[in-house]
Amino acid sequence: MGYKILAKKEICPNQYEIRIDAPYVVRNAQAGQFIIFRAEENGERVPLTIADVNKETGELTLVFMAVGYSTKKLAELNVGDELPDIVGPLGKPTHIKNYGTVVCLAGGYGAAPCYLIAKAFKEAGNKVYMIMGARNKDLIFWADKMKDACTELFITTDDGTMGEKGFVTQVLERLMNKEKIDYAIAVGPMPMMRAVANMTRGTGIYTEASMNPIMVDGTGMCGACRVTVGGEVKFACVDGPDFDAHQIDFDEVINRTRIYKDQERKRDENCNLLKQAK
Repeated sequence: MGYKILAKKEICPNQYEIRIDAPYVVRNAQAGQFIIFRAEENGERVPLTIADVNKETGELTLVFMAVGYSTKKLAELNVGDELPDIVGPLGKPTHIKNYGTVVCLAGGYGAAPCYLIAKAFKEAGNKVYMIMGARNKDLIFWADKMKDACTELFITTDDGTMGEKGFVTQVLERLMNKEKIDYAIAVGPMPMMRAVANMTRGTGIYTEASMNPIMVDGTGMCGACRVTVGGEVKFACVDGPDFDAHQIDFDEVINRTRIYKDQERKRDENCNLLKQAK
């Protein structure tokens, strides 16, 4: 059984939104969970957080950046093409309840999973602030959807081309000084999530981070996605992806991710050399 692509569009430079017919995945999917796909037979397994679902039609929405071999392969597929495999939903859902005032912080591609998370918190009766950040205006997407999913939306860009110039943490600091924040969740690059954790540490704001470390099988057996949380080894695929941000050893995760990315870059270079040789 293949998973047919129903719609595809480039929403930012080199970043795509696709809708896939996947009713069995969508049926039990909740905010914060992820899937693992293969773009081709015998291809590698790649995790992507669920961006949106339509439980009536069985449509699964994914947002991804074409940066590695498999995501570039996925970007080459068009409407009507099929993915050979999608496994999910995987991971534990975000801990949704009525905390009071919630802040969702989305860095770069982290905006995609934050949509369902913010929407779920709002439906649970929370006042929800969403802070989206990116390098420039060209990398901001789904702004209209985000407005509907939260109580108030803030946008920051590093160069000031859209919204406020600066970073998501400066808006978070302003909100913290203005009113009582009960819960915060950060989704995006590791340095951003670490900065959020450092800012809320010791303030009484329960803060979680959605971890996206190296992942292979999605079942906790390979151990690649291990994360040290509170001095204990956890696996992002089965124990997470959301963890207490104040307990995460971000330095360890960042160092491991850097090594993996270097290896991935070398692999892609070798793949390109083999293609040219043929």
